[in-house]
Amino acid sequence: MSEAEAVNDEQPGIARDLTAFQQNILVILSEEAMYGLAIKRELEEFYGTEVNHGRLYPNLDDLVEMGLVEKSELDKRTNQYALTEKGREAVLDSLEWTLSRYVTDESRADEIGEIVDENL
Repeated sequence: MSEAEAVNDEQPGIARDLTAFQQNILVILSEEAMYGLAIKRELEEFYGTEVNHGRLYPNLDDLVEMGLVEKSELDKRTNQYALTEKGREAVLDSLEWTLSRYVTDESRADEIGEIVDENL
């Protein structure tokens, strides 16, 4: 392994540079590609409040620029957003970090196992 590879292995994942809002967008796109208004609806359901277009679309553009989301045109007025491989890795990195802090004993591991089983 080269020194550059060793340094990269020690650097935190890109998910740690994202806002919670951006991470939530990635999680939503983990399920399937969506157009902007569908993402907006999912976020509004999660937050229980309206999500402003002026907040959503700049964040989507940032995620596209970071290579975490791919933007394609469905028609002249509608864009579709899909998670890239790098975006999938960011979601997994965030989950791994969260679980590494939360799962401190077998009881907590079992709790997580039950949640996973319920969602399969």
